[in-house]
Amino acid sequence: MITPAATQAKQPTLYIPHGGGPCFFMDWTMGPRDTWDALARWLRSMPEALPEPPKALLVVSAHWEAPVPTVTSAAAPPLFFDYYGFPAHTYELTWPAPGSVPLAARVRALLGTTGIDSAEDGRRGFDHGVFVPLKVAYPDAGIPTVQLSLQAGLDPARHLAMGRALEPLRSEGVLIVGSGMSYHNMRGFMSPASLPASKRFEAWLEGAVQAPQPERDAALARWTSAPSARECHPREEHLLPLMVAAGAAGADRGRLGFRGEAMGVAIASVAFG
Repeated sequence: MITPAATQAKQPTLYIPHGGGPCFFMDWTMGPRDTWDALARWLRSMPEALPEPPKALLVVSAHWEAPVPTVTSAAAPPLFFDYYGFPAHTYELTWPAPGSVPLAARVRALLGTTGIDSAEDGRRGFDHGVFVPLKVAYPDAGIPTVQLSLQAGLDPARHLAMGRALEPLRSEGVLIVGSGMSYHNMRGFMSPASLPASKRFEAWLEGAVQAPQPERDAALARWTSAPSARECHPREEHLLPLMVAAGAAGADRGRLGFRGEAMGVAIASVAFG
């Protein structure tokens, strides 16, 4: 079991943009060549902003949905190349982070204490919402990592509740990372109308995560009423990892970290704690 050490610093929770496919490991041709450079620099700096190196990572990716919250339970998860049409070498990337059977069990136990059914998958690998940004942030792949799925139906209140159940992990040295995109409308990228829409949504997001509890979670649960919400997220799977990170934040207020533009839209990260 993962247990807290007497001197273990409490980890924050993060919501990070993971970019477009394997964008950090190729010559980008769908726009300026430096489209993702600023985000890559921020990802490389991410470990330096933590109170101490995490004992393990728990990553909620936008690219895995399951009937109930499901964790990877393999000791050495493979990579799941779930992107299409990119250069051949991007399907040969490696990121051999170990899994953690104890952390997978701990996640399920914590969810169970609040009545949330869960499952585990010993065969599924890390999808690109995990290995692409973390290969930038942790290129040595030395930290045990477990992936947690979204729950089908994409109910924001349900994902906030998942996060609240997992909050104790922060004091056990586990960094909880929601991996998605604050803007994710495939038809909207590079459209002139999308930048102002993404900025309206980002302004709402900043106010929502900075609010104290319970106002913060109430605002996030009603995210569809935010300005330009459905323009930015026609389907909310890339926003839902934020809900888990926010739920696990407890009373800690959020703040925007990375703020930039890529493919004609504003994108941002969020940190709590």
